[in-house]
This record gives sequence, C-alpha cells and structure tokens, in this order.
Amino acid sequence: MNFPSEEIFEYIEQLTPEEPEILKKLDRETNLNVLMPNMLTGHVQGRFLAFMSRILRPKRILEVGTYTGYSAICFAEGLKEGGVIHTIDINDELEEIALRYFKEAGLQDIIKRIQGDALEIIPTLEGKYDLIFLDADKENYPNYLPMLKKRLAPDGLLMIDNTLWSGKVLDPAHSGDKETQGIQKLNKMVAEDPELESFLLPLSDGITLVHWR
Repeated sequence: MNFPSEEIFEYIEQLTPEEPEILKKLDRETNLNVLMPNMLTGHVQGRFLAFMSRILRPKRILEVGTYTGYSAICFAEGLKEGGVIHTIDINDELEEIALRYFKEAGLQDIIKRIQGDALEIIPTLEGKYDLIFLDADKENYPNYLPMLKKRLAPDGLLMIDNTLWSGKVLDPAHSGDKETQGIQKLNKMVAEDPELESFLLPLSDGITLVHWR
C-alpha cells in the first residue's frame, strides 16, 4: 500500500528540494551494500525531517534507530550551534558506515552514535531532548513511549516512524506478528494519553508527531 498513490508520490518527489550530495551517496551505498535498504529514510521523508529540524532549531536531539545514518544527518541541518545528536542502534555491523558518513559530512563531533539496546540505554541518558525520533524495533514501540516521554522537553517534539506500517495497522495482527501488534498498541497509547497531543501524518509509511498538551 502506498501513502499516497505512486503517481502522487512521484509528483511530491519532483517538487521536493534535492537532498545534499552526501545523502545521495549514502543512499546509493545503502541500496547497494546493506540488507533491507527499504529501511532507509530516503529523499522525501529525509527532507521533511530536515525541514522540521530547521523549524524547531533543537539544541539536543535523540534518535532511536540509526541504521546507516541518513536521518541523523538530516536532523543535523537544523541543529543549533553547540547542539548534539545522540543516536542509538543495536546493529554493530552498520556502525562503520554511519560513522564514516558522519565524518565525511563534518558531523563526527556533533552526532554521537551509541551502540547497544536502546531500552537499556535510554534510562541512563541525562537531560531532556528538544526533538526525539523513534524508528527502532517496532515490537517494543509501546515500551519506548513512557521512557521517551520522560526525556522529552516541555516544548519538545516526538516523531514516531512507520505508524501506518504499509496498511497492516488496519487489520488484526496474527499472533506471530509482534511488530504490527506493537505499532497498533503504540498508536492507541498515544491517541488515548491525556498528557499528549498527536497527529498521524500520512507521509511515507506514516509519521506520528507528538508533544505535551
């Protein structure tokens, strides 16, 4: 299922500003050499993330799920001077690619990649974050929400990726589909939380924007 239709998405892509050359290069390498390259943020969504970062001008960003580093580089475009991005990923096989592109982009001192299980790492982090992006293991989405709420600054924004999950959220998930179940539960938790205001944006595979009421 495409959100929106393939024809409309192509039209949107034509009107979307070009991505920086470093991101084009990272996109090519990811698609050529990395398993499941569909996990890459990509052109349109990447420009949206950069756009939001430039509007918010965050000082501190937390990203849960680095993959090959595309989205972190996008977020860095709007980071305030002296700011920092903490990005967590459990896959050590992708660390070399991400760190290499952070360095090539001149962001090695700004983007701090943390290797390990985000569910264990997040409680050890100090301070609040102005922008948080959740794009990790979908099965644990409901477990991430309460701990990320504690890390979100009062005027901050939480962005959650893949909340439409190729349309699979529309139907009851079978017992073995833990990822769909996790996303469905997370979507319900966000919508019913009286402390949060949210909007599910039908961009790409769905991005939910969340902030404190």
